[in-house]
Amino acid sequence: MSEAHTPATTATLPAVLVGPILRRVTPEEITIWCLTTRPLEFALQLKSTQSTLLDRPLHPDECWSLQVGERAWVCLLHVTTDQALPQGERIEYDLRTRIDGQGWCSLTEWGPELLYPGERLPGFVLQPRLTSILHGSCRKPHHPSKDGLARADAWVERHLDVPEQLPAALMLSGDQLYADDVAGPMLRAAHCLSDRLGLWDEQLPGDVVANGVALRQSPHCYYEREQLLPKDPLSEDVRERFFAGVRKPIFTSDSAHNHLITFAEVIASYCLVWSPLAWQNLKLTAPPLSPGHAALYDSEDEAVSGFRAQLPQVRRVMAHLPTYMIFDDHDVTDDWNLSAAWEMSAYGHPFSRQIIGNALIGYLLCQGSGNDPRKIRKHLGEHVESWLDSQAPDDQQTLIGELIAFQRWDYLIPIDPGVLVLDTRTRRWRAERNLRSPSGLMDWEALTELQQQLLDRKAVILVSPAPIFGVKLIETIQKAFTAFGQPLMVDAENWMSHPGAANVMLNIFRHTRTPEHFVILSGDVHYSFVYDIEIRFRKGSPKIWQITSSGLKNEFPHRLLKIFDRLNRWLYAPSSPLNWFTRRRLMRVSPRRPEGAAEGCRLVNNAGIGLVRFAADGEPEEVWQLGADGHDVRFDLSDEEEHWG
Repeated sequence: MSEAHTPATTATLPAVLVGPILRRVTPEEITIWCLTTRPLEFALQLKSTQSTLLDRPLHPDECWSLQVGERAWVCLLHVTTDQALPQGERIEYDLRTRIDGQGWCSLTEWGPELLYPGERLPGFVLQPRLTSILHGSCRKPHHPSKDGLARADAWVERHLDVPEQLPAALMLSGDQLYADDVAGPMLRAAHCLSDRLGLWDEQLPGDVVANGVALRQSPHCYYEREQLLPKDPLSEDVRERFFAGVRKPIFTSDSAHNHLITFAEVIASYCLVWSPLAWQNLKLTAPPLSPGHAALYDSEDEAVSGFRAQLPQVRRVMAHLPTYMIFDDHDVTDDWNLSAAWEMSAYGHPFSRQIIGNALIGYLLCQGSGNDPRKIRKHLGEHVESWLDSQAPDDQQTLIGELIAFQRWDYLIPIDPGVLVLDTRTRRWRAERNLRSPSGLMDWEALTELQQQLLDRKAVILVSPAPIFGVKLIETIQKAFTAFGQPLMVDAENWMSHPGAANVMLNIFRHTRTPEHFVILSGDVHYSFVYDIEIRFRKGSPKIWQITSSGLKNEFPHRLLKIFDRLNRWLYAPSSPLNWFTRRRLMRVSPRRPEGAAEGCRLVNNAGIGLVRFAADGEPEEVWQLGADGHDVRFDLSDEEEHWG
């Protein structure tokens, strides 16, 4: 074992390594997530400006503690409050810890860096309605931009003394983890942290690498994992029908050289993207690399160092805002479930199935469980507990099977108006005529359930990781590549790429009993924009807003996006006949101008986080892209822009 991978004793590790992350909060419940390095007892104190609301040790059934390594426990604290929490005012909390019945240790002792200047304890505001929300996606650690979550922290610090201005929620709408695009220094840190925590190893199917230890010893471990990742489709029949006899990689990311493979790598990566403490005392000497890979490692190390420097702010803001999450493709792998042919290849191969499964286990433990704790624990708790207790390969495969089949990742944030968070990854509408064609982002049954949830609401906020109404030119390019049988080359995943899903979604908007105001919050695309949409030829048309903020720490190639932005405006101007060849021809689309942008530009290409303020009726009043570099852009919602079809 090298010096970089020397394990630590428990005494050298902080008791709470990651978190606390504030998750689902309602007047009746509070949920907190953390990762600890030893078994802990917890006590929770909640205080309003008027009184103490709760102050007691937590019962064992309120602490879902799952051991994932010799020195690692994932803890989900889900507490039903003794009395309804007050709304619209600041609530302080103290999460106290105790080891082996010793004295209680206050958060102010083990986590004083979580406090903003002037705070006695961290706190949150349970807003009576959705007055504002912060939202973003696509946070890639080795992108050279600054971190949008750190910008959110600065914004919260500035408004901390005005409770009514604090966002009701922080919504992370995909790609919190880039499992398929990992920098060399990040992967090296994941291995070092895995050793410090003693994260559980596992058997890997096939004859390439037997387990995580063998993977680390492989000469292809860094920057050459595409040599290890499976390339065989499901069978010779599938290869002949769908891939013209060509051996193609199942994992299609151009950046899969360091694709996460094992459960230990996934858990360690979550620690590293959320906590500065996870990086402490890691001796990150570079592994043996070729000259070309060594140069890449050094360049990535500079970007990752900048990422690490902002993690204290990231940890602090997530301890203060109720935080909700949903996956997108990179949380698992690029082009995850893009087409039926991809699914047949990926889930039919034991090795790729286990790689996907490990990412889903990580999502379950670190993201999904905090969105709706009762539902997740009820349906998946027994299976994940069985595997972590036994560490048996059969139990792992059972758990992975349950996760792949699970169809309850979507959820409702219970605030007025309701926030419906959509699962656009696992309930796909598969193309029937050509299995290589892109699947619809939600199938007919899921869309029908969505419509039932929308009936007779006055307003609703939909969180769709991918925009429902995107940039037409880019969607047209994706459609062209799909027509030539190459949807994977251009990430052809948009709502309009599948006729069935597109038509049903548009019919939902046209239904007479659907809400008067739709606001769609999205990410995914690595640029930001605002459209408002009205249905033509219908009295009392609902007002639809597509608000996209992407990415938190990622950007689109700048020169290319400028070209797309201008071409899109020219080709799909109001008078252009091209508008009548799209599925949106019965809608009037108005792009909103970002203030200060160059003439004709409607897309903002700057890493950061979106801020939306809402009127009482659920219609957006203000939309901002808070730049990670400090340059904030406001979208003009007041004037009528040109209308695109």
